Amino acid sequence: SGAGNGTGGSPEAASAAGGTGGGGWRRPHGPLQRYYGPSAAEAAAEAPPDPTDINGPHFDPEVFMTKVRNECPLGQLLARETALGREIRALDSDMQTLLYENYNKFISATDTIRKMKVDFRHMEAEMDDLAANMAAISASSARVSAALQDRHRRGAQLAGVQALLRKLQALLEVPGRLRRWAGTEPARALRCYGRARTVLRHYRHLPSFRAIEDESHAIMADLARRLRTRLREETLDPKELTECVEMLLQLEEPPEELSEEFLSQAGARLEAELAALEAELPTSDPSGVATTPPPASDILDFVDRGSSAFVGTLCQLAGSYRTLFGEDTGRLEPFAATLATRYFGLLERRLALERGLGDTSLLVRALDRFHRRLRALLELLPAGADAAAELVARAARERVDRYLRALQTFFLGCLGDVRQALAAPRPPGKEGPGLPDLLATLAASVLGQLKAVLAYVQLFTARDVAFASLPYFKGEFCVTAVREGLVVAFVRWLCRTARGFADGPAEKGAPAAPPALLLLLARLCLDYESSTISYILTLTDEQFPPLDSGPPVTPGPALCAEARAAAQRLLDHYVQVQGAAVAQMLRKSVETRDWLGTVEPRNVRAVMKRVVEDITAIDVQVGQLFEEGVRRAQSSDSSRRAFSVYSSSRAPGRYAPSYTPSAPMDTHLLSNIQKLFSERIDIFSPVEFNKVSVLTGIIKISLKTLLECVRLRTLGRFGLQQVQVDGHYLQLYLWRFASDERVVQGLLDEVAASAAHRCLDPVPMEHSVVELICERG
Repeated sequence: SGAGNGTGGSPEAASAAGGTGGGGWRRPHGPLQRYYGPSAAEAAAEAPPDPTDINGPHFDPEVFMTKVRNECPLGQLLARETALGREIRALDSDMQTLLYENYNKFISATDTIRKMKVDFRHMEAEMDDLAANMAAISASSARVSAALQDRHRRGAQLAGVQALLRKLQALLEVPGRLRRWAGTEPARALRCYGRARTVLRHYRHLPSFRAIEDESHAIMADLARRLRTRLREETLDPKELTECVEMLLQLEEPPEELSEEFLSQAGARLEAELAALEAELPTSDPSGVATTPPPASDILDFVDRGSSAFVGTLCQLAGSYRTLFGEDTGRLEPFAATLATRYFGLLERRLALERGLGDTSLLVRALDRFHRRLRALLELLPAGADAAAELVARAARERVDRYLRALQTFFLGCLGDVRQALAAPRPPGKEGPGLPDLLATLAASVLGQLKAVLAYVQLFTARDVAFASLPYFKGEFCVTAVREGLVVAFVRWLCRTARGFADGPAEKGAPAAPPALLLLLARLCLDYESSTISYILTLTDEQFPPLDSGPPVTPGPALCAEARAAAQRLLDHYVQVQGAAVAQMLRKSVETRDWLGTVEPRNVRAVMKRVVEDITAIDVQVGQLFEEGVRRAQSSDSSRRAFSVYSSSRAPGRYAPSYTPSAPMDTHLLSNIQKLFSERIDIFSPVEFNKVSVLTGIIKISLKTLLECVRLRTLGRFGLQQVQVDGHYLQLYLWRFASDERVVQGLLDEVAASAAHRCLDPVPMEHSVVELICERG
């Protein structure tokens, strides 16, 4: 049965059954496994022989059956028997299939070999016939070659004689050909003469050859004379000039003379190119005034024409010169240097005509094209590299300088707009732009214009620009020209210009700037010190990064200090101007009044009301641009305090002796004692950047002027009382504007004391009456 065959078969047959059974045993892959698998020694070393492994080489059926019977129950034994039977039948079927397939292949191979044997026998017979035929052909060929050998020798001799005759015929025809081609095709005549010249010289000792050579030489000499005449008298393009000189060199003309004539002819050609470029430039008379309008073409067209015409021609002629005369003749470089210097001069004159800002991208493209097309010339003339680089750098610096002047003009125009807006009349019921709006517009316009200028200047350092790789544009241009020459210079100029409104008018006699403009410029400089300068410098360093080893730069704090100093000077001047305006009103009101003959006061003088109104307007104006500031703690009755010298109205016996003419020394003593216990007031101290400090400075100047004017007047009783009323009115309204009410109180006390001292009949008004008049006023 199948089972009996399976269990009693060879190990190979048993092994072949592993892949089709249901027990999960893996079928070996025969020869491949034996070839690539581990060797028997390795397998023996890896694991000990297992007689129960049905796929192993050491399988023992008796041991296997004993183990299975001992370990497996009956049901498992039956299942194992069924599985083994199924696997044995499958393996037996596979083995039969393989046997049939291999048998068919074997039969087919046997038939093929039998056919090949028959074909090879036929082929061998044909090869034998072919070998016999080839041997017969070889013998016949040898006999024919032996018979024709003499004829071959005679034919070769005749062919040599024929070739010699043709050469002799060609030599005899050389003079005629030269004569025919010398006028119309000199290059062809030269090639013909060059091929025959060596032979004619070699056989010159023969009379016939000597005659041919002499005639040919005469024809070539005449051709050389005609070429010389053409070279000297005609204007040749570079190609014609090169061909003419090359033919003369082939005619063995002196190279030294030819090199001079070549450069002379080339110089005339290049001078014509330069003259055409110069014709586009305006001429100048001896006084330096241009007599013709600027050229209509732009700088890019000029550079294109110069590069394609002059530079291209010069490079072509220089290359031809080196090809014709070699490298080291000592004439080409000075010749090219002179012409290149003239070309650079013309280009610089054309660049100088770019007076306006124009299109910076057009200028950058022109300089880039000039630099790129000059590379071929610089290979010929290395010494000109510095001059070319300096020309490009100078043009870039000039454009940056023009941008600086344009920024300055723009700023002055913005200031003019601000002054016009401040001075423009306002229709009733309609307010103009406030100071914050004007400041924001001015600052944004200037900053935006500066950023636009930096964007234009950045075109000079763009990656696609050839000259941006020059050392100058990587270091010095970014620092010296842009950061220091443009940005820092503009900021400093702005600070100087703003400060000039505080320093300039008094020196130059110019009209004074409106106080609002001084205040606005002070705020602008303060904003520059706090943030704008830092932002501008950071933006500049990002767009134009300086080298670590580059030239020193102006530190930001130094610029900020200049801006703060300008803001301080402007604010101080604003305080002085506004204080002087209020002081002028007070001075005129004191100087134009008759203080001895005045009547009893019934109200506050109008000038005092005007002073309070002006101070209030200044407070509103300053408050638009500056912070409030810090005030000293106020007393509870600030608005009700009266002058200390007038307190006698409420305590008649306290200061009464000081107002009697019989006791002047007591009045001086009282005033001096009062000053000892009051703080010293610095009238012109620097102003802080806040509203309270500004108003305090203006009030101090105004009240100090009032004090000095009162000291110079002589007052009657009613004059003293009028001063008393005016002073109390000022005290009621001015204390709230000052940083310290004691400043106002102290100055008004000094005014009152001075008025009492200058009064002939110092009888003060009752304080209740003073309060009533001030409240009614």
